[in-house]
Amino acid sequence: MGTTLQPFHLAIPVDNLEKCRLFYRDVLELSEGRSSDHWVDFDFFGHQLVIHLKEKNTGDKEAVNAVDGKAVPIPHFGVVLDMQTFKEFSEKLIQKNITFIIEPYIRFEGQVGEQATMFFKDPAGNALEFKAFADITQLFAK
Repeated sequence: MGTTLQPFHLAIPVDNLEKCRLFYRDVLELSEGRSSDHWVDFDFFGHQLVIHLKEKNTGDKEAVNAVDGKAVPIPHFGVVLDMQTFKEFSEKLIQKNITFIIEPYIRFEGQVGEQATMFFKDPAGNALEFKAFADITQLFAK
């Protein structure tokens, strides 16, 4: 594989297309692309995120893993931002009264992989994580 980062494509289920469209477009301020009555494309920090209408399965139990003493929701997705963008983005979300699962904080402080992170859910219950590394070269460090 080459070192040039290619845009990632992710399609996720949502149970209310319009409510989630407004969340991704107006709250997260993502540019909307093509759409139909069953799906909507978004520019997710240079990646393609597609929300697809799907009825909610009420039988699913939410899973979590303990990381740094916090209950991290599984599954989740998001983007690794630079530290300044993370700070600005998290401040915007706080101003928009986002309900955080894990509020913005520094994880693994002073250790390999030190990073800022935050978790919250979209209106359909999909968990998102945004993070930023103190040293981006540690993204895949062991």
